[in-house]
Amino acid sequence: MQLTHYNSNFKKQKHPITLVCDNITNAPNIGSLFRVADAFGIEEIVFCGNDIPLGKRMTKTSRSTEKYVSYKIENNISETISLLKKQDYQLIALEITENSIELTNFKLTSKQPIALILGDENFGVSETILNNVDFVLHINMYGNNSSMNVVQATGITLYELTKQLNS
Repeated sequence: MQLTHYNSNFKKQKHPITLVCDNITNAPNIGSLFRVADAFGIEEIVFCGNDIPLGKRMTKTSRSTEKYVSYKIENNISETISLLKKQDYQLIALEITENSIELTNFKLTSKQPIALILGDENFGVSETILNNVDFVLHINMYGNNSSMNVVQATGITLYELTKQLNS
């Protein structure tokens, strides 16, 4: 029999991961990011940019998880990244580049908290940010498309990172 939200026995756990969203402005994507962040016990989401839609379209997708996931809005991603670096976060960008590491080949070797940087739906993570992170990761894809929806890519990445943190 399928379990409901109330009788599942998943262990509630927080992971030292902060999602940093670079100008992600699609309301359904933002709502889905709240859901995936809640599902993986992420500490916080930082939305960087202007006009971050947190209205009805977002909450329809989030299914109220924005009430359980800490979040804030910052205007400048460069300042946010700089502050996280000073706070000893391990900065990891999710982007396909010439030198990015395939996700399943990446091994966490530090106990530092993680800032996972996610790019804008159309342009990805900017070159400026890519030049200021510790690691750039990508997910291997086997079809014709060269990109994946930001929420789906985030879910896959959080699965791998939390699996490593829990082992």
